[in-house]
Amino acid sequence: MKNDIERVLITEQELHDKVAEMGAQISRDFKGKDPLFVGVLKGCFIFMSDLLRSVDIRCSMDFMAVSSYSGTKSTGAVKINKDLSEDIAGRHIIIVEDILDSGVTLNYLKQFLQQRGPASISIATLMDKPARRKAPVYADYSCFEIPDAFVVGYGLDYNERYRNLPYIGVLKPEIYE
Repeated sequence: MKNDIERVLITEQELHDKVAEMGAQISRDFKGKDPLFVGVLKGCFIFMSDLLRSVDIRCSMDFMAVSSYSGTKSTGAVKINKDLSEDIAGRHIIIVEDILDSGVTLNYLKQFLQQRGPASISIATLMDKPARRKAPVYADYSCFEIPDAFVVGYGLDYNERYRNLPYIGVLKPEIYE
């Protein structure tokens, strides 16, 4: 598995430090607001787990499963595969996503949730890849801005593999081409 990685882009220690920093910032910004963290499955699960452990305010969590990719390509069509279990009217929502890439999925998701009357919606992403942005959506919280490279690890996958890597690595092109 590690032989498929061209290079380590973000180390395990860098991930730990930046996620803790983001958790502290969110704790300050949402003190007394009891936010609902909404994880976008599957890629967010490791990041969200670490992020929630670094948040020291009252909060709750829920998950959504959303798809817009087939292999390495975006289909352009967003599909809700699993919706929220909780009513979000009047709640402060923090969408937790592994990577903000084209923005198509997050733009759709933000509009979809906005129709339910939350008090606010913020986006927390592990990585932001602005070079690929197609939709006008931006992260309120982001740990890393990354170049346009195919990254895996720390929850991110290629064909459901590599999620268990403890770092973010750039996948060798011959693996996915």
